Amino acid sequence: MEERTKLEESPPRALESRNAKNQWIWQRDWILFATIAAVFATDQLTKFAIKGTLRLGESWPAEGLIRLTHGANTGTAFGLLSNQTLFLIFASIIAIGFLVYFYRAYALPRPILRLAIGLQLGGAFGNLFDRVAFGAVTDFIDVGWWPIFNIADSSICVGMATLVIVLLFFDSRKEMTSEDEQPQSDTSGSVDTRS
Repeated sequence: MEERTKLEESPPRALESRNAKNQWIWQRDWILFATIAAVFATDQLTKFAIKGTLRLGESWPAEGLIRLTHGANTGTAFGLLSNQTLFLIFASIIAIGFLVYFYRAYALPRPILRLAIGLQLGGAFGNLFDRVAFGAVTDFIDVGWWPIFNIADSSICVGMATLVIVLLFFDSRKEMTSEDEQPQSDTSGSVDTRS
């Protein structure tokens, strides 16, 4: 009777232990927090330098394929949803919440996913800061016909691409699921078809 009581108590304790371990990793994940801090700081410093050096709409050099052009974007990427700052602030907060959820649910054991989430969060915080503080996002990287963008935008795109590539082509959980679905064979070599 005592053994049965111990067995019934052990799963909740194991779950608590796993939750405590995940919380410990979350609070001490240097990959995630260093990436967020590096992206945010680089993004804000470059935007500050551009605002202090170039007037709005000014480019350096004046002509060429790759230039620095001081722009202010009140919309999303490619100028969509212009002058929708309040909506974009709420959308950014929701996106950040989803990334935090995804990180805690799926990315903890995988450093490359933690890096990808850190890139996206750093970029999202950088652009969110601009929208809240200035009402528009400062853009300055001007490459040919491509719309002007910034470090935060680049970071979000690289993080998203990394996340998609890892999940599509290197996700070991898909392999484990397909192996678990294979029918089990007994020692005689016959296949067990019971459900």
